[in-house]
Amino acid sequence: MMKIASQLFFLLPLAMGIGIAMTFQTALNTQLREYLHSPLQAALLSFLIGTIVLAVLVIIQTTLQAVSKPSLHELNMIPWYLWLGGCLGVYAISISIYTAPKLGFLTLSGLIIFGQILMSMLIDHFGLLGSEKTPINWQRFLGGVVIFIGVLLTLQR
Repeated sequence: MMKIASQLFFLLPLAMGIGIAMTFQTALNTQLREYLHSPLQAALLSFLIGTIVLAVLVIIQTTLQAVSKPSLHELNMIPWYLWLGGCLGVYAISISIYTAPKLGFLTLSGLIIFGQILMSMLIDHFGLLGSEKTPINWQRFLGGVVIFIGVLLTLQR
């Protein structure tokens, strides 16, 4: 039986909030697309607003917590593949804006979750990107299969 730590009761709603926020974000950006006539322009405006909010938060953080800003030398030391996160964000937001009206929010969310589970199992199994190795066992595999079957069921409208 799983042992539930008190911290888990705090982390579960925060993690679930990501899914809620992502669904709202996709719905809002999909409507924004109608005004801008392009999923890329809607994504750009979304990222622009997000960048402004992040800039304000970084300024507040550096002021309140005396966090130092990285130097150019420190930025140059970052491995090239760590810069891909922004590109992946562009892909995720732009494609979700494009596909949500065609697939529906439930199917899109299911496919996103299944993709996350599949990639997470592979990253854990091989210990990629600094993660601890956690082999794929039958329970994890079955959980992924159940999610995939659930996604297939959402295709029936």
